[in-house]
Amino acid sequence: MQINDPQTVGMDAKRLQRLPKAIARDIEAGLYDGAVIAIGRHGRLVMHQAIGYADRAAGRKTALDDVFGVLSLSKTLTNVLVLNRCEQGLLRLTMPVAELIPEFAILGKQHITIQHLLAHTGGLGGMPPMPLDRMPLEAAIAAVCMLPLMSKPGEAVSYSGLTAHVVLAELLRRADGGKRSFRQILDEDLLKPLGMRDTALGLRSDLAKRRVPFVVRDQQPGLLPPPMLESYNEVLNETAEVPAIGVYSTAADFYRFCEMLRRGGELDGVRLLSPLTLDMATRNCTGNMINALWTYARESRGWEDFPAYLGLGFSLRGEGIFPHHFGTLASPRSFGHAGAGATLFWVDPVQDMSFVALTAGLVEEAASVERFQRLSDLALSSIVAP
Repeated sequence: MQINDPQTVGMDAKRLQRLPKAIARDIEAGLYDGAVIAIGRHGRLVMHQAIGYADRAAGRKTALDDVFGVLSLSKTLTNVLVLNRCEQGLLRLTMPVAELIPEFAILGKQHITIQHLLAHTGGLGGMPPMPLDRMPLEAAIAAVCMLPLMSKPGEAVSYSGLTAHVVLAELLRRADGGKRSFRQILDEDLLKPLGMRDTALGLRSDLAKRRVPFVVRDQQPGLLPPPMLESYNEVLNETAEVPAIGVYSTAADFYRFCEMLRRGGELDGVRLLSPLTLDMATRNCTGNMINALWTYARESRGWEDFPAYLGLGFSLRGEGIFPHHFGTLASPRSFGHAGAGATLFWVDPVQDMSFVALTAGLVEEAASVERFQRLSDLALSSIVAP
């Protein structure tokens, strides 16, 4: 990808260099191992840089084409396909899940809609009591159908690490007539059209040599157990089909996805979403409700309550100053997603800016919020002109 002079898009080059320098200091301090970042403004890439180690133990330095398990960034690919099917009239945001998956309509789940799943307000709770990340999709949807409702749909925000996207992927498969697997749908209807050639659901064999291993560098207690995260080196293999966390990609590929979103749903003549749909999906759908995901951080790190600020498939920056991956300088309508102490992308529509950071050496989730907040603000503070 061609790198442009930051000055041509109103960014100060010296200020922008504060970002990789900060990452290098973090790596030297052992906070994490490495990163590949891609940043652009007004459609021009101004930084694509590899820093530190892809595999510190092996002495392997990062490379621009390193392949990362992007974890929960995977959700946004599924979400865009769901919104795309709504535009095609195959799904509706207000459609009860049970309309296409009749066996889902038990144990209080009859009124959960697609909108609820996209906004994490379906009432299914956070982490499920069964290992959905280790199941084939067919078995996973059968298991989710047997889960009881934890809260009334639409009345609470509980970030769904795995459950909601098992259901959303199955909805996509059934709306497709059951002719293709979810892996095929994702590849044929999103990845290939967007030119994301180094992205796949599961560790495609041609990507394996460039994979960055899952290593938990920060062992402090947090949201997810380190042994579980490191087990993904084996679990998220070539045959794995885990819609919520199972995608592998590069910073360059995810930058293309960001650019599609920044451009209102279109890239290089391929339109996946209309600007109207994207505008709706990136508005606050959760009001002033707080996200139960961060309960532990309120206790362990002294965070105050703040609104969840979730749209339909995206996290939003929102109003106010509080811990946030996108930084304190991002405009309120900024949107994107983060993945389990390792990965981040965001789009700031006011600053017309795209940001991707994929890192090696996982950081405890709340600490990663604070890390990415600092790094995002370093990038944003390099803006000096419209």
